[in-house]
Amino acid sequence: MTATPSARAVSQYATTTGNLTARMALHAYGTNAQGWFAWLGERLPLAGDVLEVGAGTGELWRQVGSPETGLRLTLTDFSRAMCDRLREVPGARVQRCDATHLPYADGCFDAVIANHMLYHLDDPDAALAEFARVLRPGGRLAVAVNGRDHLVELDALGPAIGRPEMSVGLHRNDVTAETTPARVAAHFTDVTVERYPDDLAVPTVEPVLAYLASMVGPLTAAQESVARDVVQARIEMEGAFRVRKHTVLISAVRDSH
Repeated sequence: MTATPSARAVSQYATTTGNLTARMALHAYGTNAQGWFAWLGERLPLAGDVLEVGAGTGELWRQVGSPETGLRLTLTDFSRAMCDRLREVPGARVQRCDATHLPYADGCFDAVIANHMLYHLDDPDAALAEFARVLRPGGRLAVAVNGRDHLVELDALGPAIGRPEMSVGLHRNDVTAETTPARVAAHFTDVTVERYPDDLAVPTVEPVLAYLASMVGPLTAAQESVARDVVQARIEMEGAFRVRKHTVLISAVRDSH
């Protein structure tokens, strides 16, 4: 039976930061010279009371830093392991909590950031309602999600090695770049969508194998051999193992009424 999005997230992230770290490492092979976090940081509201929900390892703030704009930063995650890492972010207040039940008063934040986390929730609309609740009138929301064709070349490796459950689509809800703008518009105004221009060109096999292991656990010798052969053949044919990316930033405003 397919696990719910939240059950999958618990199995992947509750006690370790390693799986997320392995996946982020693969994106070092992006074709855009400006990495995701730098690109995102240029588009975020980084002043006043800012909340990032599902902040993971806090890599955004290690890349962007704390701008000198009076930023008062609050970071949350459901995972105890992630929160331990988040406490390393200078000046941040860290809270372990559920994204659909935020322990904050109405209208206490100027901005809410949800970076690649809505698809881990069983009820993403409840989370969006919470984001609207804790935002001040006129406050800004920033949500990053992926399209249905994001990393399809990596998903295709699952069936090739006999691990079809690797496909992220089997473990997530229907939060995608295609569906999420309408979800956001149900709670916010001035919804805009901007796509991050990037793909992956991975020159060696090992980062791909690390990604696969982060998704399904350690590979058997036979599975690793098949994966290695498939990826190496693509590298020899195309000069790299090329993977399509489809990531968007959805921005919106809390109604002032």
